[in-house]
Amino acid sequence: MNKKLSLLGAAVTASLLLTTAPPADARIPFFSSEQEIPTLAPMLEQATPAVVHISVEGSREVRQRLPEAFRYFFGQRGPNEFREERPFKGLGSGVVIDADKGYIVTNNHVIQDANDIEVRLKDGRTFKAKKLGADPESDIALLQIEAKKLVQIPLANSDKTRVGDFAIAIGNPFGLEQTVTSGIISALGRGGLGIEGLEDFIQTDAAINSGNSGGALVNLRGELIGINTAILGPNGGNIGIGFAIPANMMKSLVDQIIEYGEIRRGSLGIRGGDVNAELTEAMNLSVSRGAFVNEVLPDSAAAAAGLKSGDVIISMNGNKINSFLELRAKVGTLGAGREAKLGILRDGKERSVTVKLQQLSSGQVAANQMHPMLDGAELSNTDGGVKVDAVSNNSAAAQIGLLADDVIVGVNRQRVANLAELRKALENRSGVAALNIQRGSTNLYVLIR
Repeated sequence: MNKKLSLLGAAVTASLLLTTAPPADARIPFFSSEQEIPTLAPMLEQATPAVVHISVEGSREVRQRLPEAFRYFFGQRGPNEFREERPFKGLGSGVVIDADKGYIVTNNHVIQDANDIEVRLKDGRTFKAKKLGADPESDIALLQIEAKKLVQIPLANSDKTRVGDFAIAIGNPFGLEQTVTSGIISALGRGGLGIEGLEDFIQTDAAINSGNSGGALVNLRGELIGINTAILGPNGGNIGIGFAIPANMMKSLVDQIIEYGEIRRGSLGIRGGDVNAELTEAMNLSVSRGAFVNEVLPDSAAAAAGLKSGDVIISMNGNKINSFLELRAKVGTLGAGREAKLGILRDGKERSVTVKLQQLSSGQVAANQMHPMLDGAELSNTDGGVKVDAVSNNSAAAQIGLLADDVIVGVNRQRVANLAELRKALENRSGVAALNIQRGSTNLYVLIR
């Protein structure tokens, strides 16, 4: 029946087209000359001058593992790797957020290790940029140039962004300056991707490619809703899955850099995990998503606010919380000393509490989240590895044998030189991982599952 209707409809349409067919030389415009053709051009004419091209030069340390035969010379055991500084060049994008002060936001990975940063505007002017600060955990960096007649882009409230909203990406993919692509917001609150330490991404299908990093994701009003930062695709090509750092998250980090010259990471002081179907059934919860509180740490912001183990955090400052990673990203980027209004579920009833966040060292953030077996360890960067500053009694880290002053130098024979490399080595790893530990003059392995 449906097939017949479809065929009949096609026949009727064909008949109508035959009876109303115009002369061969006639043109049928979709819009009359009096009608205005829908276009994004007026908005883009206002927004694109605020998106800049960034080129960088610098040098990075490159490590190369030496063959075993080269590690011995006249009976002496030598280093197992070769290190050297190699020059590099890179391209990216940036967004002017304050025309008067010359503030430009980009990704940390665009300017990391750069000795020379050059910014080129849409009008062709070029300027040397000064780095004011950066946050590798969230991949945000703030630059400043001395220039007149800059154009800044207005910021949207990215918390009001919805799946299905139209989105336009502006940047310089593969060095092709002032390239514009369009799409929609595909998802919100994306995390756990292993791209950055703190992830709360906006996902979009607007085409983003290499060189778009640090560029603008705007709405139809030309307001900044995100900073384009990463894509998911083979060989670095676009397949319609791109990620942007929300504008509100970016602004909070930039405000800290401007005020303090550094990021003062916020700390709630809880341990927990995601709400899932098993937990919902076991705890008889009325929600299927949120951040479950396993433990409230003593003398923490959460303890002062009255949070309890067993609570489920379902919102923060009026925005839904879908996972523990999303909560961690929002808390970590809001900043120490800031207040957060948490919506919680306790004993089947919803209530709200106001928490004043404490300051948390980057090491504590890394240890609590990189691997469950590192829980209880405080870590920090040191020369050639990750130092264990302290280990809590009876913690998971203590049970696997970690001690204060240990230095983690590798994972499964993969060298790690800092917290970021340790996190990447452990993320999404299943089964057993072997931590290579330097303890005084002794080299040993600690296994974690």
